Amino acid sequence: MSDKRFLIEDIREAIAKQAFPTVTLWNRLEGRPRAPSFDRALRAEVRDALWFLTRQWQMGELTGDDAGTPVLAKLHVSTTRLTKYRAAGGAVEPFDDAVPLEAKVERRPVQLTQNGRPASLDLRLLMGRQWLKLVDTVGDYRAAYVARYPIARPDPSLKEDAPSAAHIEAHATFAAVAQRRMDGASLYLYLRGDPARRAVDGIAVAPQDEPKIDAIAARFLKWFEDLFLQPAEGQGDAWQPARLEYAFACSAPGDGVERVLTADEYFHGHLDWYSFDVDPGASSLGGLPEEAPDPRAPVTQTSIPVPIAFEGMPNPRWWAFEDGKTNFGDVKPDTTDLAKLLLIEFGLVYANDWCLIPLTLPAGSLARVEGLAVTNVFGERTWIEPAGAGGDDDWQAWRFLSLSAKGDMNEPADTSLLLVPAAAKVHEGKPLEEVALVRDEMANMVWGIEQRIPLATGEGKPGAEAAAETLSYHRRLLGELLAGSPPAPASVAPIRYELMNTVPEHWIPFVPVRVPGSSREVQLQRAAMPRVLEGDPERPVRVRPRTGLLREGLDASPPSPYFVHEEEVPRAGVRVSRSFQRTRWLGGKVLVWLGARKQTGRGESSSGLAFDRIVPRDSNG
Repeated sequence: MSDKRFLIEDIREAIAKQAFPTVTLWNRLEGRPRAPSFDRALRAEVRDALWFLTRQWQMGELTGDDAGTPVLAKLHVSTTRLTKYRAAGGAVEPFDDAVPLEAKVERRPVQLTQNGRPASLDLRLLMGRQWLKLVDTVGDYRAAYVARYPIARPDPSLKEDAPSAAHIEAHATFAAVAQRRMDGASLYLYLRGDPARRAVDGIAVAPQDEPKIDAIAARFLKWFEDLFLQPAEGQGDAWQPARLEYAFACSAPGDGVERVLTADEYFHGHLDWYSFDVDPGASSLGGLPEEAPDPRAPVTQTSIPVPIAFEGMPNPRWWAFEDGKTNFGDVKPDTTDLAKLLLIEFGLVYANDWCLIPLTLPAGSLARVEGLAVTNVFGERTWIEPAGAGGDDDWQAWRFLSLSAKGDMNEPADTSLLLVPAAAKVHEGKPLEEVALVRDEMANMVWGIEQRIPLATGEGKPGAEAAAETLSYHRRLLGELLAGSPPAPASVAPIRYELMNTVPEHWIPFVPVRVPGSSREVQLQRAAMPRVLEGDPERPVRVRPRTGLLREGLDASPPSPYFVHEEEVPRAGVRVSRSFQRTRWLGGKVLVWLGARKQTGRGESSSGLAFDRIVPRDSNG
């Protein structure tokens, strides 16, 4: 028979009178209210110390798997500075941080002439306007200099003037300023051609004004050379035409041996530590006439480590919530997506294991952490050495911001940190010229397609349009030449033999040739397609490229061939462009230079070039 003392007939009345102490309101660690409002329960009010400790135990805060929190850190770093610079194929020169390193590396000569004809009309007018502004402070010689160095009007009846006369916008621009504006580039090139030349040559100038004009001539030359960063005459150029990229090296003094940093494949436009490799096999970059003092200096500093925080970082305290700007729970990686899995693991598991120790170093420094002494809240001191030491080829090692070592195998890893004196932001203009190098397996060659060419005015134009206009220009000249000639006899044959068809004039061929001294290795040599004009009594002329990227060696005296390494043009092809770059450097100085970029292409292409064909008479081939 059951005991009626423990039977509760009305639970509400028993709870209200607290007749049975064993009946409790708590069935969870936190209270569950019977009221419809949850506001008080969500406050997480601390009732007693036991409840507080129980909550900490539930959230894992009592698990002793973490070390003591760092409260003090003493960092010892050895530092040195970059002291030497050498462009590929150039001489060693002192490292100069007066300009960003990428500007010194990327700078290319500004093209004022092409094939002996004036180019970059916009710069020529700018230079002429600057000279007239300077000479006006001396006397009234404006008309004399305009007559001495005029802008020439292109002749639409000459083949040589096709680069400016074949395009209506270029011809109209030249015609608008011809004989009315001064060609400042002609004066600049005249003065640079011989140190004995003077700006007053050929000008009727009063004797007392000649020294003044000589002075402003020196200012004029310096003005233009400061306007654009260009490699000086005889100075090494980092651009490697055979590889379509830049190559250079820097060095810094080390412990008994010079540390050489090489950048053999720089082409992407932003220079940073990952562009360099340490060359342990090079003991020195070379000597300088005057060696700079040793810039090495150890740095030891004591600081308080600051915990790293980021958006969406999980908060270790249960009553505080993260900001929610980054939702790690919404990241849904696949089982093979290691990058996302590592990101989630870092953000959720090891978020509170990172601290920040600030260290200020000047740009152009090469620093190496010798060690770090950390003191935690328990007074324990730990000596920490740089991570990533060991073999450079160790695939199990994980390093960040560290330099790779050149070599074949078993080179020691380099744990140095390089602070490159590079610009934070560079503004890039529209491409003046753009070339796509593609493989044509049907023709067994590589084509350099000039997708954008620079006109004689200095502006860019699509290569296909410029090629069509140039061909139409030469056909017009041929038509005028043959206007009075008797027509050729018409053929009644329904077919004709075609030795070779043609391709657009902005397609420049590169044919494989053997590398000297090798029986198997080949490289690509620039060739030329003939400009075939039906009815032309003269021999076809060779179509030459119009971009500076593909005209390498053509404007030299004497002209030289141009070779490209075969491995530089993969099946995907490459795209190379040149454009003006502009940035603001230390002290607010504005710098402008002409630089090149290389990107991956868009695959193979076919030119349709064919030989030895029988085609219908009315076919254009």
